[in-house]
Amino acid sequence: MKNTTLCYIINDDKYLMLHRVRKDNDQSHGKWLGIGGKFEDKESPDECLLREVYEETGLKLTSYRLRGIVSFISDIYETEYMFLYTADGFTGDLQEEADGTVTPVIDGKPVPCDEGVLKWIDIDKVPSLELWEGDRVFLKKLLETDDFFTLRLEYRGDTLISCK
Repeated sequence: MKNTTLCYIINDDKYLMLHRVRKDNDQSHGKWLGIGGKFEDKESPDECLLREVYEETGLKLTSYRLRGIVSFISDIYETEYMFLYTADGFTGDLQEEADGTVTPVIDGKPVPCDEGVLKWIDIDKVPSLELWEGDRVFLKKLLETDDFFTLRLEYRGDTLISCK
């Protein structure tokens, strides 16, 4: 079983999204995700969140909130408990590129994200991206309620078969 974090960073009615296109053996290759990753030994959810956001974006979160816990059950992937966050405050710089993507700027230098391509996407356009089917479920919950929630998503292969 693995523990992960995922964060939807909000700015001007947009989410900062990561298009996972840089690693060939990535179970999420080609998908768009929020920002996050796996816990390191002895990390709390907040510590994992802050580290992963900085590693992938160069941003330091100043305002964030745990919104839910999502359990992923699969017949082919390891069981995963994901701590789901939103954030609306941060420091740091992202350099906008000609194609609309953004590149983290760390110590004054652009440093491409090694996980994929970052881009600010209008929140209402996010559902039209290539997403995991379960991500659509919790993204809808994030927009519909401010309440904390838990969610159990069960997959057979890459197909969502149950949502509770």
